[in-house]
Order: sequence, then structure tokens, then C-alpha cells
Amino acid sequence: MPVRVDPRVSIHPDSSVLMAAIAARLITKLVDVQDKYGEATVVLTGGTVGIGTLKAVADSAAAPAVDWSRVNFWWGDERFVAADSEDRNTVQARKALLSHFPVSAERIHEPGSSDEFGSPEEAADDYARQLKEAAAAEHAADHSDDRPEEPGLLPRLDILLLGVGPDAHVASLFPEQAGIREKERTVVGVRTSPKPPPERISLTLPAINTAGEVWMVVAGEDKAGAVGLALAGATPVQVPAAGPSGTSRTLWLIDEAAAAKVPAQLVRKEATRS
Repeated sequence: MPVRVDPRVSIHPDSSVLMAAIAARLITKLVDVQDKYGEATVVLTGGTVGIGTLKAVADSAAAPAVDWSRVNFWWGDERFVAADSEDRNTVQARKALLSHFPVSAERIHEPGSSDEFGSPEEAADDYARQLKEAAAAEHAADHSDDRPEEPGLLPRLDILLLGVGPDAHVASLFPEQAGIREKERTVVGVRTSPKPPPERISLTLPAINTAGEVWMVVAGEDKAGAVGLALAGATPVQVPAAGPSGTSRTLWLIDEAAAAKVPAQLVRKEATRS
């Protein structure tokens, strides 16, 4: 079982400053990872902050420093609706970022839509297959002495972004539901999302927690209670946002409004204001 990394909290004055700061951090991280591995992998999130961050990346003068043809894109969750639906995180991400740079189509890994599959469970199984195949390809290309004997179920996930809902859900893992309780599968189908649309596909907590860095990106007063509970050490089944943890780093990148109930001891040592 991976060792849990204590979270770091970085607080910014408002959501616009927050999104610009996350964008700058993401560009820098992608460049650093590409320098080390030759390519980089990021798991995107939707929502106001997630998509706003992608727009800020596209608008940044520093964005061309990234070799976008060598970035692998995955999603933490997706709405199980038509492929061209504006509700889809992938559609929004293409408009905000991916259409602005020479991203290789084979590096964009979208969860299946209701046009392609009969149920969210079928789409989830297909997404798990895509992840496993990517892991196998990565394993085959790894000629280092310390590679494992067999490929795992997931490729290397360098940065994984997650939003947090007012109910403390992350990806499409909702409090008390089966998805947040899943311990074996990497991807699950969701049929009873409390917020529409009800059917979704989501990475599970075991999959999320394989990422090198997990960035929790949150803005708004309505999220303050969820953020406070998560950072106070609540149980993930009741507060899913308490569960994500990167293998090397866990960052909470939040605005002042969302930070209203963050435990004081975390703010004193870890918060930075930009």
C-alpha cells in the first residue's frame, strides 16, 4: 500500500488568481517531467476551476515551452452522455486547451460515450482496458534496470487534477456510494450521481492514488466545509475529498473563500498567498 503523503495547502486571493497560478504550475511541471522522461501524462478534471485552468494555460505566454505532442491526456471522470454533448469534460477541454496546440490524437484518451456503449459499466471497462494497454506499452518501452517484471493496470500518471464538490465528492466518487468504496477496480460506472447527469464513468480511489502528484483545485465559499473536513482527516467514504493522495506530493490549490475552514496548523506552515 502506498505511503500517504501529507498535503500541502496553497491559498490564493480569488478564483481568477488561483486558475492562473495552477496554469503556471502545470506548465512548469509538464516541462520538468518531459525533461526527465521525454513525455508527460496529466489527468484532467472538469468544473469551473478545472476548465478555467485549461483556458489559462492556453492563454499563457509560457505554454509553448511544453511539447504538447508529447503530453498524454486522461480524465478522472466523465459524464456518460453523447460524445458531442457540452456536458462532457472532454468536449470542454478540447475547446479550452487541446484545440489550441498540436496535441497528438493518439495521446488523448477519452472515456467512452453513450453513443459507443450501452451502459456506463461497459464504458468503464473499456476505459480500464485503455489504461491497462497504455501501462503495457509503457512497460515495453522501459529499458531501465528497475522496471517491474510485469506491467501494472495503470500507466505512470504524473499530475492528476481533481475538483471538489460542495458534498465533498471528487471525480464522480460520491459520499457513501459504491464508487468510493471500490478497492480493486481502476474505473467504475456510476448510475446514481446526485447531480445531473446521473450516469458517469470515474477513476476509483486506488487508481487516483497511483498518481505522482495529486492537485486538489478548489474555489468558492460553498466548498469550504468540504475542504475543511477533508483536511481535518475525515473518512473518505463520508468525505471522498479526504481520500486522494499522490505518491510524491498532494497539493491543495484553493482560493480564500474555499479556505475558510482549513485547519489552522496546515495554513500556518504550508499556505502561500499569490
